Amino acid sequence: MDFLQSVKNRAKSQLKTIVLPEATDPRTIKATQQILAEGLAKIILIGNKADIESAAKAENANISSATIIDPSTYAELDNLANILYELRKAKGLTQEEAKKQLTENGATLGVMLVHVGTADGMVAGAVYSTADVLRPSLQILKTAPGVSIVSSFFVMVVPDCEYGNDGVFIFSDCGLVQNPNAEELAAIALSSSDSYRALFGEEPTVAMLSHSTMGSAKHPDVTKVTEATKILKEKAPALKADGEFQLDAAIVPSIGASKAPGNPVAGKANVLIFPDLDSANIGYKLTERLAKAKAYGPVTQGIAKPVNDLSRGCSAEDIVGVVAITAVQASK
Repeated sequence: MDFLQSVKNRAKSQLKTIVLPEATDPRTIKATQQILAEGLAKIILIGNKADIESAAKAENANISSATIIDPSTYAELDNLANILYELRKAKGLTQEEAKKQLTENGATLGVMLVHVGTADGMVAGAVYSTADVLRPSLQILKTAPGVSIVSSFFVMVVPDCEYGNDGVFIFSDCGLVQNPNAEELAAIALSSSDSYRALFGEEPTVAMLSHSTMGSAKHPDVTKVTEATKILKEKAPALKADGEFQLDAAIVPSIGASKAPGNPVAGKANVLIFPDLDSANIGYKLTERLAKAKAYGPVTQGIAKPVNDLSRGCSAEDIVGVVAITAVQASK
């Protein structure tokens, strides 16, 4: 069974409610029809009811079992505005501005629905920018307990590959944190290990990547990774994690045994933590293009409740996949 089908099966077994605020976008409409038909999640669409129904008609899509929340008529809007005001009044937000944000910004309303438990997660970004999706998420939901930084990951599924989890890996952070320091890198690794457990139901094997393996090179960039590894081990002593590793020493058993003999992570890693955004982003795109791998993501991790940001070039099928992942994240 492939990764996405496995995630879909888990989503079906723990039916969650996901809010999609870009409800008139044709990709969202098509995705909603497929999600509902497959029974992956319950869906809340945000927007003018007539406009959404018109968009669905234009796509010949059946979205009749979705819940539509029209901000202009939503009975709970004043209550949500009061809650948002209380959350943000110390930052200068007035009650009038809170209500205006919820009426005019579907992403903010979507996050508030997640905050109060009406929805279990939100997926957006087909129309909204990353900032528009993540800003209200961090302002309202904040980071999860014990998490110091929000980061992201890709699930990479490499065909005909014996490494990792039969060719499946988590790569992090490929999308958000530009140049993490040692503390931040350790936090990204910890979040990524939690994400691996949530998605696969198995224990991760985490490699902290570098251009050096166990002291083979000396450089401040290497020192950052070794310090991050030390912090990670102190925070999660039971986690199977180590570093620093070159990529081949991390995933190829024979090279791992040669470069780091006896190390329980060397040659066995399925979670790869890159030292910065440049290397991670380049790494996932190289893997996607040259190895013809499937890349699922970026998936956000570290927010108190799951919110995921789509690429604005996403397809309807991409939205379906991210909704399934978000539903599984909400189940952990």
